[in-house]
Amino acid sequence: MLSSRLLLLKTVSKASYALLVLITIVATGLSCTALLAQAVRTAPNQSWAKNVNALVVGASYAVVLIASLLYCGKRRIAIRLRLQRISKANRAIGRGDLPEAVHQYVAQEYVRSCLISFESLPKDAFHEGWGRPGTKYSGIRFRRALLDTIPTIDALAHVIIPTHPISKPHARMLHHFRFILPLLPVDEDGLTPLHYYDSAIQLARNGDGELAENEFEAGFGAAQEIEKCLNECRLEMLEDSSTQLDGTSLT
Repeated sequence: MLSSRLLLLKTVSKASYALLVLITIVATGLSCTALLAQAVRTAPNQSWAKNVNALVVGASYAVVLIASLLYCGKRRIAIRLRLQRISKANRAIGRGDLPEAVHQYVAQEYVRSCLISFESLPKDAFHEGWGRPGTKYSGIRFRRALLDTIPTIDALAHVIIPTHPISKPHARMLHHFRFILPLLPVDEDGLTPLHYYDSAIQLARNGDGELAENEFEAGFGAAQEIEKCLNECRLEMLEDSSTQLDGTSLT
């Protein structure tokens, strides 16, 4: 909005300047023509020949034109030279570069702006599907954060089971990660973290609304539990491999 207004003002300024120059040129030309015509009419022979008045009028306007062009050229050169003397390198302005009163004023305005910005931050604002400001989920979109856990778990599953199937966009998590199901703990209801994770992913993918914070916590907690179990399995595999290598080297 501000840039469009500045562009409009710049355009109006240039158009006004061009119009003023055009009016000046036309008025000067008309006055020169009128004076030359009057000089011819008032001459004894009413002709351009040996007409001193017409010569004086023409010479006067020529001198004015040359002086105007020289003045414009001088101003343009002076402005260009002044702009060239301005340092183009970024230089921080320190306290010694300004008068003390100016420095204090700038510091006060800066502090005031910071306070206004801080007070303007939303305190109790709530957007559906996003973490509330001031909490550990601040700035996190629940749907995106939960769906981003799928590639991580899938990569760990391929490390544990190299023949693990490739992830499909709309596959159920229970079906896709069915081969790691025996590796996961079972709660008192007979459910594994994968069951809770599958439900949360289904809500994130196909739900009509955004995820609630408790739904995200349940799904994200299940994802972390799955990652923890898979990482433990990966570490056990590495330990077994190193043990087998040590035994082979000893024999």
